[in-house]
Amino acid sequence: MWRAVLDTNVVLAANRSINPLSPNRDILHHWSKGEFVWLVTDDIAGEYAEKLLDKGNDPSEVEAFLTGLFLLADRVEIRFFHFRHYPVDSDDTVFLLCAINGAATHLVSYDIHLLDVGLFYDEFATCRPTEFLVALRKYIATSHP
Repeated sequence: MWRAVLDTNVVLAANRSINPLSPNRDILHHWSKGEFVWLVTDDIAGEYAEKLLDKGNDPSEVEAFLTGLFLLADRVEIRFFHFRHYPVDSDDTVFLLCAINGAATHLVSYDIHLLDVGLFYDEFATCRPTEFLVALRKYIATSHP
């Protein structure tokens, strides 16, 4: 089963989209159907909450989102802190640590700096949401004929 870390920009894009067929919303839909594992740390969940609240989301809706996330996602504990290559933006560190410690297969982001770090980590793919979604659909189609 695929194990993915979703950058905050993916979550925000899914939240902002009014199109139910948007790639970001579709990624969350596939997750809610159990078609991949979403990896999250407490720090990442905190960043999701902070950014969702900054964008004007209702605090009770953000709380409900986090409750659902913690019920269904795999919560990763950070035990290993060594990097082969450090991200340019220190805010990206937590996503990279989650991917490494959570045995991620994918790190999904729009952030070019985070995507570039993937060149140094061959144990997981770094990709944009649309790339992840296309590959996930193919994986699902071949895994569940």
